[in-house]
Amino acid sequence: QVQLVESGGGVVQAGGSLRLSCAASGRTWDIYAMGWFRQAPGREREFVTLIGWDGEDALYADSVKGRFVISIDRAKSMVYVQMNTLKPEDTAVYYCATGRARVPDADLFDYWGQGTQVTVSS
Repeated sequence: QVQLVESGGGVVQAGGSLRLSCAASGRTWDIYAMGWFRQAPGREREFVTLIGWDGEDALYADSVKGRFVISIDRAKSMVYVQMNTLKPEDTAVYYCATGRARVPDADLFDYWGQGTQVTVSS
């Protein structure tokens, strides 16, 4: 099993930045990809970004492309997402997850963190 713990959420004004972190522990040698998803109140969970555990094949949702950057530090078993130029519509609970494939399909992500709240005020 893999355990995931997110951190770094908070309240920020529109146009601001936040960096979310995800700490992985347990069977990290089995991780193939890491992803971030988010869920806003009353909305479906949606894909945000993913990256291969080798640091390759970063992928972004169109809604965050050019504003968010995902990165990985394998030595520390950490995954980050730098979120810039935040918008009120980015408000959601953000979850990191381990994936069996490098595609934006939540069904292919097995282990999930507890989530961290991001609130962007206008």
